[in-house]
Amino acid sequence: MTWTLIAALGGVVAAAGAVLGVAAVIGTNRPPRPPSTVVLWLARVWRGEGRSRADQRRHQGLLLAAGIGGALGWLVTGMPVVALLVAVAIPGTPWLFHVGAAERRSITRIEAVGEWARRLKDLSSTGQGLQQAIVAAAATAPPAITDEAQALAAGLQAGTSPRTALLAFADALADPVADQIVAALILHLTDRGQRLGEVLASIAAAAAAEVGTRREVEAKRSQPRFAVRFLTGMTLAVLGYGLARPLYMRPYATTGGQLVMFALGGVFVALLVWVRSMSQPPRVPRFLDASEATR
Repeated sequence: MTWTLIAALGGVVAAAGAVLGVAAVIGTNRPPRPPSTVVLWLARVWRGEGRSRADQRRHQGLLLAAGIGGALGWLVTGMPVVALLVAVAIPGTPWLFHVGAAERRSITRIEAVGEWARRLKDLSSTGQGLQQAIVAAAATAPPAITDEAQALAAGLQAGTSPRTALLAFADALADPVADQIVAALILHLTDRGQRLGEVLASIAAAAAAEVGTRREVEAKRSQPRFAVRFLTGMTLAVLGYGLARPLYMRPYATTGGQLVMFALGGVFVALLVWVRSMSQPPRVPRFLDASEATR
């Protein structure tokens, strides 16, 4: 009996190996298929919108926590809509509570770019060219753009074209104001003008003016953002109260109750997203692209 079982397992393994071998040979003769739209969408959802690896890991951790929380919600209550709401609430709560964080980070970066431009101006006044000043200023770049400034300096030291390196710098900052600053630097590299100090001073002044304008607008948006946080907190309190009291959730245990819960939850989430969008500034399109360097 034992030898019969071993022989059967050996036959299965041999057949599987033959199938895999044939599939591998056939697969090498076929052109690779482009990923489907669904696969691209799932990859984009998994990566998130964070530009740094730390942001992506944080986003992926929230997605995993959402899946685990939704499964636990279903096991505890036996209601699939509760599982869906819990799964949406886990990544959605930080997204709603941190409304305006991206704009504040952008303001900090623009302020840092203005300070970086002033340091370039001071270094260029000693007789250094723009590329030499960029490399020298990387060591004392403001914390908000330290990584980007050091990457720019490393690219120039490695022999990268200044235009390519500056476009990559603008792409890393991903801000229209940074695009304007980089465009001015690229134009200076092109025409080799002699008034580098004046160019950098005007860049720093423009950055300071933009920071002042954005901070004024940011202050005016504080009230709707407080409303977003307040509504988010009330939503979590109501959801927690309902999950802690089975009598409160009993009417929703039926099929009709689940449909009502799904409709109410969907409308409320849509309202929260709408209020959050009202508190966000309009997205200004950029006009520089790192891919232009290869054209």
